[in-house]
Parts: sequence; structure tokens; C-alpha cells
Amino acid sequence: MAVKEKRNSDVFLRPRFSIDLKESSSVVLNRFSKVLNKEKTSFRGNVVDAHVFISVSKKVEHFWSPQLHLEIIETSEQKSELKGLFGPKPQVWTLFMFIHFVIGISFLGFCVLLYTRISLKESLFFPLIMMIFLPLIWCLLYFLGKIGKDVGKSQMQDLHDFMIENI
Repeated sequence: MAVKEKRNSDVFLRPRFSIDLKESSSVVLNRFSKVLNKEKTSFRGNVVDAHVFISVSKKVEHFWSPQLHLEIIETSEQKSELKGLFGPKPQVWTLFMFIHFVIGISFLGFCVLLYTRISLKESLFFPLIMMIFLPLIWCLLYFLGKIGKDVGKSQMQDLHDFMIENI
């Protein structure tokens, strides 16, 4: 069966794709459930409602290992749509989002500090340095995410191949 896959651009840190399937969602979900419950699989995961979460095995997992989240949506009685999202493990994603949040709030705080220092005609050195430094850290985080995505690219391909094999 030829699979036609629609993908978003490579710019995103969390690539998305969708595939139209010629089977009902329950058939596809049951197939994933059976495969993931086998003891001799090189992937681990679980099926919850219409969602499938697939990760690489513990022995090959590292900090940048990706996770594949699939959502299978019933479009008609004999057709469904699979929506996939590659991303880091939830712990890594939460850490990155927390750091982004702290940097964003800090930047706003230093904007207020800069404004008050201008109003009081005091030294602007520290708030200006921080307002330059924080966006640089933000950019560094983006590039760290890109590097992490590149480190996990072979595992992403393995997860993708496993998914294609089982749909």
C-alpha cells in the first residue's frame, strides 16, 4: 500500500505529518496495541484512547531521544486520518519550556527595570546588558533544540519506519 504523507516544513523543532488511511481507527489502534505489547519489539509505547505514544527502547535511549505521538481520527466508517508529531521526551520539552518562560519573564522584568532607571536617571548598564544577553540565551536554546533534533534524527527515522510498517 502506497502511503501519501503530508509534512510541515523542516524549520520546526517538532515535525508534524498526517496520513490518510483506508482502515478504521479501531483496526489501526488494535494493530499498534498488539505490536507494542510484544516482548520482542525494539520500541516501547502505549495506546490511550485514539492516541499512540512510541519511544525507543531504554537501552538506546539518550537525553535527545525523540518520541512519536500519533493521533488516529475516524473520518468515516472505513477511513481514518493519522496525525503524527515527533518531539522530545515530555521531561525535556517541559524543561525547555520552563527555561523559555523564565527568560521571557526576566526580559520583561528588565524592560521595566530599564524604564524605571531611565525615569530616575540612574545607571542603565545592568538592564541594558541583560536585555542584550537574554535574547542571546533564547537563540542559544533554539540552536540547542536544533542540535538535539539532529542528534535524534536517526531514531526519528527508526520510529517513522516502525510506524509505516504497522499502518
